[in-house]
Amino acid sequence: MNARVFETALHESRPPAMGAGAARIAADYIRQRAGDAMSHPLRPPVCGIVLGSGLGGLAEHIVDAVRIPFSHIPGFPTATVAGHAGQLLVGTLADRPVVALAGRFHMYEGHDAALAAFPVRVLHALGAPVYIASNAAGGVRRTFEPGDLMLIADHMNLMYRNPLIGRPEPGDERFPDMSDPYDRGLRALMRTAAQQVGVPLHEGVYCGLLGPTYETPAEVRMLERLGVDAVGMSTVPEVIVARAVGMRAVAVSCITNKAAGLSHQALSHAEVMDAGRAVAGRFESLITEFVRRLPDGG
Repeated sequence: MNARVFETALHESRPPAMGAGAARIAADYIRQRAGDAMSHPLRPPVCGIVLGSGLGGLAEHIVDAVRIPFSHIPGFPTATVAGHAGQLLVGTLADRPVVALAGRFHMYEGHDAALAAFPVRVLHALGAPVYIASNAAGGVRRTFEPGDLMLIADHMNLMYRNPLIGRPEPGDERFPDMSDPYDRGLRALMRTAAQQVGVPLHEGVYCGLLGPTYETPAEVRMLERLGVDAVGMSTVPEVIVARAVGMRAVAVSCITNKAAGLSHQALSHAEVMDAGRAVAGRFESLITEFVRRLPDGG
């Protein structure tokens, strides 16, 4: 069954546009595309990974990858941001089956929170028990330098959007517990992986803002006083949905710049991309080792 037929089924069955039903349709399409290319059924992935701005190089380490453009997947729009390839990859990393998203959807592109988090529902429908997020972030902690990696311990949602607003989807927790959004056990495993490959790894609080403007110096001073260590424009809605559907989540930020007012340098997306490329090798080693150590079933 091709994408057009799946799109027809999507509209005829009339599931919630970005809900569990739509995610199952998208997952069925991915299974068929991957299965046809691999000549064997798709194995359940040990994790789903999203690669943020400038961090897409990890995709080149996925072995025997089947690449599916976002625009072919039912319910997925086309990625529009530079540094986001806009592909879903199915293959193996560290000899473990994985599904990776080279790029993501942002609310500043005009998408609502439910669509920004929809790929997480699809990863869950594919059987991934663990969600690994990565992003580019500005350093609010004054000791951070471009190229540092930060393990997210907690987040602050100042996007003022929540992907769970509305009636609950089948299988969702209506009121997800967010006391440990970034799984404590997975964070410990990530720290172990970092030590194994010799990658320095900080830990801190990430704040999600709507964007697309970078923060003003006054906003950065506010965030600093609130206890924020890094700031970006993604990840938060994804992790909220991951928790609602029962996935364990872990996330790493690449500090691409000092936030506004903490240096004299003007901010730009080109700077974000350059910093991502500079840290790519360390990031790729870290995530590969982490996936290698993931237990079966997450």
